[in-house]
Amino acid sequence: MTTEVKDRLWTRDYIFVCVAAFLMSFSFFILVPTLPLYLEDTFGIGQAMVGIVLSCYVVAVLSVRPMAGFVADTLPRKSVYIVAYTIFVLSFLGYFFITQTLALFILLRIFHGFSFGMLTTAGNTLVIDVMPSLRRGEGLGYYGVTNNLAMAFGPMVGLFVISSGNYTLLFLTSLVTGAIGLVLGSLVRTPKRVRADKAEFKLSADRFFLKEGIRACIAFTLLAIPYGMTTSYMALYAASVGITHNAGLFFTVMAAGLIASRLHSGKQVDRGYITETIRLGICIAFLGALGEASLLYASALGSAVTYTVYFITAFLFGYGYGTMFPAYNTLFINYAPNSRRATANATYLTGWDVGIGAGMLFGGYIAEYGYGYCYMVGAVLVLLALLFFVSQVTPHFHKYRLR
Repeated sequence: MTTEVKDRLWTRDYIFVCVAAFLMSFSFFILVPTLPLYLEDTFGIGQAMVGIVLSCYVVAVLSVRPMAGFVADTLPRKSVYIVAYTIFVLSFLGYFFITQTLALFILLRIFHGFSFGMLTTAGNTLVIDVMPSLRRGEGLGYYGVTNNLAMAFGPMVGLFVISSGNYTLLFLTSLVTGAIGLVLGSLVRTPKRVRADKAEFKLSADRFFLKEGIRACIAFTLLAIPYGMTTSYMALYAASVGITHNAGLFFTVMAAGLIASRLHSGKQVDRGYITETIRLGICIAFLGALGEASLLYASALGSAVTYTVYFITAFLFGYGYGTMFPAYNTLFINYAPNSRRATANATYLTGWDVGIGAGMLFGGYIAEYGYGYCYMVGAVLVLLALLFFVSQVTPHFHKYRLR
């Protein structure tokens, strides 16, 4: 009976952390498809400048990741989480007032990006603190669903809110949603941390980046590039192959695949099949990437075939990445001692952020020659990631893992 209570996943604190994470992601994704429209309407800038303004957020997130891991490992983790969450929510107030100067808006986005990078690193570590270690893979899988649900519904709600052109209501929705998440996050009770040796907190390069995870980070970055290209350019690619109706459903179906994969992948990780689960996820994602690349050929066979390939591809792509996410996160955690858990998470998230940013950037250049080439390159990168993971990451992990 005692063991069952100790290993119980769905505790009050775990539920609060998950709901707080969903509300944080939801308030973020509400702005993803709507800020470009806001920038054009408010500041009258073109697409090129819109891209530069939006990329400042990604750069800010990336730049704060290494420091976020060190701070969350050194200071009381919940305090870091609450401070970062508070700054993240208060940043939404700036959108109500900064409507005249683009430079101030860029500074606001950078400031908001700093808080988001710190918050997601601390939150990703806090949830591990409140879950039983024997169910870590399953717990991380369900925690990841919160982001998937936010990604599926946030953009839809954001576009609905601004359908009347009311940007004030848009920012108010993000502010209120984030504030509720902050309240729930503040109610989370965390276990008392064992004080680490002073040597653990000496400033060195490996306190900001988990050097044991470099190989895994390289493979993860290769996998993130096609994901970044897909989320950024799939709607335009769909239009180029004749999919003009329900093109946005690609992301809904992809989110369904991401969520469905969590029903089994986390449990497999908890049984010890970490690298095996990642390999399976990469293989499924490769099939999805091939489907994306083949849309051009499918369009030549007729609209019915094109739509079928389009939605099967979306599900496979989401299912593959959803399968590997909790396993990959667990892999990084198993490389690090408990006192460097946040650093491990920061390294994991940095690899993903770099890949997403590269996918958005280089995807645009490749797409000038045709979107089909963009996704052919994506399929090749997934295959390269699989080969590198099998030959380099897997043996290295089994040799240097701590648990």
